[in-house]
Amino acid sequence: MKAGNVTYLKAADISEIVPVFPLAGALLLPGGQLPLNFFEPRYLAMVDDAMDGDRLIGMVQPALKQPTSGNKDPILCEVGCLGRITAFQETGDGRYLISLSGICRYRILEETKNRNGYRRCRIGVFADELTSEDNGDAIDRESLLATFRNYLDANDMEADWESVEKADNETLVTALCMMSPYGPAEKQALLEAPDLKSRAETLIAITEIQLAKDSDDISSRLQ
Repeated sequence: MKAGNVTYLKAADISEIVPVFPLAGALLLPGGQLPLNFFEPRYLAMVDDAMDGDRLIGMVQPALKQPTSGNKDPILCEVGCLGRITAFQETGDGRYLISLSGICRYRILEETKNRNGYRRCRIGVFADELTSEDNGDAIDRESLLATFRNYLDANDMEADWESVEKADNETLVTALCMMSPYGPAEKQALLEAPDLKSRAETLIAITEIQLAKDSDDISSRLQ
């Protein structure tokens, strides 16, 4: 599988312990591009260490349900997405602007000792995502685009339909999922969908639920 201009042939090409960046509501998918802005010292150190090594960072959300006790670090979701730094810029005020290219999803096996203040985890990658390609031939493209159009119409938004129509199924599903304006629970559901077809179906279902909810809210206000 090729992602982010790098081809990983097997799981052994990826370190079993990776730095992780917990960020609620952020979604990185294999084949996607995620821009990030770092300014905290621990995450500047994380990027420095990644740039000196294999450039890999694991994106992950904090778990949706956290214990009431005041833990310093939030519990993490079990599934995240591994990304490779494919663009890097340092600003005049000391921030790092990077772009992560999604490589594959992973499951956290255990958290290991922090390094320079940032968290690290031992992971198991979804190896089939490294060795096989899913071009999305099985997705219902017509239903996906119809739902997307309905969402835009309901929210008085426009899209570059010429570019949308030209996009292949994999690019389309990945882009729509990553740009979707939903919350952490919905983003995690999209991430954990096992393939593009399931991911597209999940996005359609989430969007239809949101459209129905918005319609009910409008009806209630008019009564």
